[in-house]
Amino acid sequence: MNLYLLMTALFVALATLMAADAALTSFTLLPWFNGLRWLRVHLITLGAVTEAVFGLLPIIVAIQSAHPRPRFRWDIWVALNSGLLTLLIGIPIINRALIFVGGTLIFTATILLIMQLRDLRSVKGDDAADNSVRHGRKFYIAGLSYFLLGIIVGTGLWLGWSDWLKIKTPVEVHIHANNWGFLTLVFAGLLVDMYPVWAKRPLAWPRSITSIFWMLTIGALGLVIGPWVKSNWFSVPGIILFLVGTGWLLLNVIKPLWGDKKVWTQPGSWHIVTAYWWILAPVLVAPLIILGVPGFPGAGIEQNAPQALIYGWVLQFSYAFIPYFFYRIFLPQKPARLGGSWLSLATVHLGGFFLWASIFLNDYQGVLQGIAYLSWTISFIPIALLLWQILREGLAELDNRAISLSSVSD
Repeated sequence: MNLYLLMTALFVALATLMAADAALTSFTLLPWFNGLRWLRVHLITLGAVTEAVFGLLPIIVAIQSAHPRPRFRWDIWVALNSGLLTLLIGIPIINRALIFVGGTLIFTATILLIMQLRDLRSVKGDDAADNSVRHGRKFYIAGLSYFLLGIIVGTGLWLGWSDWLKIKTPVEVHIHANNWGFLTLVFAGLLVDMYPVWAKRPLAWPRSITSIFWMLTIGALGLVIGPWVKSNWFSVPGIILFLVGTGWLLLNVIKPLWGDKKVWTQPGSWHIVTAYWWILAPVLVAPLIILGVPGFPGAGIEQNAPQALIYGWVLQFSYAFIPYFFYRIFLPQKPARLGGSWLSLATVHLGGFFLWASIFLNDYQGVLQGIAYLSWTISFIPIALLLWQILREGLAELDNRAISLSSVSD
């Protein structure tokens, strides 16, 4: 039983409730919950996604490197979940001591996970070097390294570390480290590792993976340093490298599937591919913000685009992959498939559209944002029900096995 995935299911349920809360808040039906914007986002990024990442990466890397399944690390699990629980309490009430403790615990858990992944080197002999080029281990370690930076900067937002670290725009640095660094690289690694499994074919150009890795890693570095020192000499090259690397990765995914009609009748495939629109959208408009185009709502985009990014890209990518791993771990006797439904696909994109519309139509911002969060709430429902169904069947199977073993022993 993977306790990380059980916690993932819990955070998905909490994120569903918080999306509903955001919709009601935007409609001014629950104005007293208006201070929870950061918590809503972190229930997805620090909650559901981080739990899944910590639980799955050691298993995936062990398989790719021909190691036996790694033992469950209680030290990592306790540090991560203690930190998350502390932040869930500390962030809404803005308690600096709790935020520091929570950030420190998650930082410790991340260091321990990186060390665990580094120890899972390939043992395939002469083919190890070639294998290491293909699998996503280096993506995971680089992504988690950016996560460490995001934790430091994010914790420092509440403790006044930004002046000491000489960060010009700390919120932007925190968001960029976590999104363009941590999540982008980890998701890219998952695509590299898992695409041949769920697509039943290799990526279009497997030898391009190393180049894509360096483009995304260096591009993310530019996107972090740029707002750190407030210089476009870093941001612009970072944007270019990021766009080229992401586009190349998507072509690797799409090209082998292009003529396969069966694949495109599955909403999970559409979730993965179309999710990337919502990460590319803010990057594509970034030059207009940097150039200060008159009349362009740069401030509105900087404030609201992260919400569309998290719900449109991070959440949607998770809609496809998290149920897939739930099948693999809780119902190994059944064929695993990507998660998602046509309802989740339609409503998650509607949410992104209405949130972006609220940026440009300021007079209707509250209503449009309410519709956006309502759409995202609806998109959660089929995914949450699917995860619950898989968990229920998996736990029932465990009970049946326990009963069978008890009968045999008697």
